[in-house]
Amino acid sequence: MDLHSTYPGVMDLKWRAKARLPKFVWEYLDSGTGTEATKARNRKALDSLGFMPAILQGPQAPDLSVTLLGQRFPLPFGIAPIGMSGLIWPDAEGHLARTAAKAGLPYTLSTVAAQSPEDLAQHLGAHAWFQLYPPKKPEIRTDLLDRARAAGFTTLVLTADVPVASRRERQTRSGLTQPPRLTPRILAQIAARPAWAMGMAARRGLPRMRTLDKYTKSDLNLPPTAHIGYLLRTSPDMEYVKWLRDNWDGPFLIKGVLRAEDAEPLERAGVDGLWISNHAGRQFDGAPGAIELLPALRAATRLPLLFDSGIEGGLDILRALALGADFVMLGRAFHFALAALGPRGPAHLIDILARDMEANMGQISVQNLADLPEPIGVTPASAD
Repeated sequence: MDLHSTYPGVMDLKWRAKARLPKFVWEYLDSGTGTEATKARNRKALDSLGFMPAILQGPQAPDLSVTLLGQRFPLPFGIAPIGMSGLIWPDAEGHLARTAAKAGLPYTLSTVAAQSPEDLAQHLGAHAWFQLYPPKKPEIRTDLLDRARAAGFTTLVLTADVPVASRRERQTRSGLTQPPRLTPRILAQIAARPAWAMGMAARRGLPRMRTLDKYTKSDLNLPPTAHIGYLLRTSPDMEYVKWLRDNWDGPFLIKGVLRAEDAEPLERAGVDGLWISNHAGRQFDGAPGAIELLPALRAATRLPLLFDSGIEGGLDILRALALGADFVMLGRAFHFALAALGPRGPAHLIDILARDMEANMGQISVQNLADLPEPIGVTPASAD
């Protein structure tokens, strides 16, 4: 079957995923927090950006490759971390890591994923990134870095925008607890989704955060949206950033940057790139649309800029690159693809995004990503 004839876009994968996932899993993946105003702002802000079409420009052969952190990538996007990926689909982390390795793209493993760095060591490619939720205890911090390095992760990503647990009301209403428990309500939802249920049965039940097994017990009673990682982590400051820089010898990124004034001190601290993100509306419902803040950050620093939050297709990737991002990361979309199509899904999504980018670049007659024009509808920020 030609997957493009049935699932030609990200939205097709999204709605197929919804039909295959138990409600509590779907709500975990798709929900924001609060009234989901930030999630809606991300979409509205992206949709407000356009390009002027071009005609009579002759044959088009767009080049989608980019350079980031001194390395050449065939495509300008990669896989962002999502906690408990393995709840969304069995062996999600393994499927995503293998797909990324084959495609030559970055894959980012979360500290609170369902598989540990050691679990994925044999599946990693050259661009394996480890996302760190900041442990409070120095000995745990050091050990996590050592484990990530030994497993083959080359880039460290500190997530800095989760000082406390968000509420995620949709997730709570679904009946999901942390750690997940097989209540009658959850069992009824699972029974309605046999493909997911059989996959989880093969993996011997609901997943847990295996990276953290070494440091704490997993049978604690926590609020629905506050997983076990919150017992270990702290809210980092600049001294924490400097400590990580001194103790990690590879590329080091800060994720969750929105304010232009944060760029200069982070640059001085020696970080290698800034990851602009509002956590896709999952953490704080009062944040601006992330894409709206990208021009000011681009004007404020020469560091590489990565971008996520609300990306739903190749045109969105072009919008972010045109406003100054060097690279784009997607989290939800890759998990929609997994839930929709299983192991075939992530590779199909990569093809969808590449084809969409090529089609849109052809419409505006751009052969290279560096030549993308200024989007219509945005006034670029100027550096002081």
